[in-house]
Amino acid sequence: MHLLAGAVQVPYPSWLNPGDNTWQLVAATFVGLMSLPGLAVLYASIVQKKWAVNVLAMMFAGFSLVLVAWVLWSYKMGFGATSLGGGVHNGLWTQQPTSGVNHVGTLKHFFENFVGKPGQITNAANEQGQAVSAANTVIPFHFPTVTLAFFQFVFAAITPLLFLGSVVGRIKFSAWCLLVPLWSTFVYAIDAFLLWGGGYFAQEGSLDFSGGFVIHMSAGVSGFVAAWVLGPRLLRDRQHALPNNLVMAAVGAGILWLGWNGFNGGDPYYAGADAAAAVINTNLATAVGVLVWMGMDAWLTRARKPTFLGGVNGMICGLVGITPCAGWVNGWGAIAVGAIATAIVWVAWNYLSKVRPFSKVDDALGVVYTHGIAGLTGGLLLGIFGDPNMIQYGCGTLGVNGQVINTSAQAYANTSSSCTPFSVGGLMYTGSAHQLWEQFRAAVFVIFWSAVVTFILMKLIGLVLRGARYKPETLEVGDLAIHDEEAFPEENIAVRSGGAFEMAGLAVGSTSPPLASDPSPPLGERA
Repeated sequence: MHLLAGAVQVPYPSWLNPGDNTWQLVAATFVGLMSLPGLAVLYASIVQKKWAVNVLAMMFAGFSLVLVAWVLWSYKMGFGATSLGGGVHNGLWTQQPTSGVNHVGTLKHFFENFVGKPGQITNAANEQGQAVSAANTVIPFHFPTVTLAFFQFVFAAITPLLFLGSVVGRIKFSAWCLLVPLWSTFVYAIDAFLLWGGGYFAQEGSLDFSGGFVIHMSAGVSGFVAAWVLGPRLLRDRQHALPNNLVMAAVGAGILWLGWNGFNGGDPYYAGADAAAAVINTNLATAVGVLVWMGMDAWLTRARKPTFLGGVNGMICGLVGITPCAGWVNGWGAIAVGAIATAIVWVAWNYLSKVRPFSKVDDALGVVYTHGIAGLTGGLLLGIFGDPNMIQYGCGTLGVNGQVINTSAQAYANTSSSCTPFSVGGLMYTGSAHQLWEQFRAAVFVIFWSAVVTFILMKLIGLVLRGARYKPETLEVGDLAIHDEEAFPEENIAVRSGGAFEMAGLAVGSTSPPLASDPSPPLGERA
């Protein structure tokens, strides 16, 4: 008994909850799989065959570039405990929102809560110390900084990879490698801090459960602007933009769908009831999205045929639409969000695409529709369908180590003199349009900021590289000209390029020497 009273080696400190920590790491891995291989396989399969390797190369490079930037400076810009302007300090707000007491001037309040202070998280204290961020100012995190950082990294990584779909087929690999870390620093990290990291819009009451604004709308707008700056693909590529492998596209889409369980299920930060609700709502909205798009294809198009790629578009619309509100709407709300977001995007895809400026910009895979418009729609619908009975954080008792103790289901759901459960009240339940207004304000800023900064970055990159797009002769060839590789090698192409022979260490046109263990002479020497 005396041995138990003394200090012994233990696997983790008492503030760490192994259940929460495990779920957060598993959820992060799900989201990472959405990028690699999910999105990579999906995009590489629905572009022309000659661009498949280019897509894969840019996906893997972009994922890697974001991680390096994330741990060295940009994680703390988006989720650090202190803002550059001092409006957030050591994970706490130092000011009241402009609508509250002791408010500061709106402009001052905005800039003092604009972005976190850059810094690295590579030392032992950051890798093993308890996470602290104004992203959650009430309940202490039950996991270390690197768990939060890795979870948020996979979100940061997938965002530029999404808008790769807008610029594929002409952007230089070198331009992409410059754009990704710059965009992640000056667009993503700032949007993330403002809405998620305890910044201005978070303090004002704007909400984004898992990235409808910060990830999808921003990616759609940025991709559209980048595609506009780059100019269109070759006319031949636009006229013959056929998928190269729909079966593999289905594999990528399936990984994307089920990986989204981590995307939305991990964002409450704790393995509780709201995480489970977010998961089922995500899948429900997605299923509705698939059915709505395929139904509209079958009933409202000239061909009157349901298409698989249409189903994938509906899947993405459902996923994206529910993302900003997954844990704050009930099941009926999830059905409504999936149906409404998908129907709006279907109309935009088929009709808005024929109207300026959309008809003049070559958004190769339609990211502005399936991510930009769907993300905007879902974020606004939160202000309508937010259910105040869908509690994300209830009321109860925390022990000295920040763990939940002695909390009944009744106490969890009820307001007390010292605590009010956190949920979202939309127009449909409260009769108030306040949340809808806050959502609209945040959306306008994210659209503006993403568009302007992306435009500036693309122009600067073009100046540095003397053009951000490949020359027409390179675009005619694609993967072989850029990477000396192709996804589906054909001997006559390899012979013309000499690439396959060079990689094998042979002269062009020569044959491989026989293996030492092969007793058979070359074919031409047989009797």
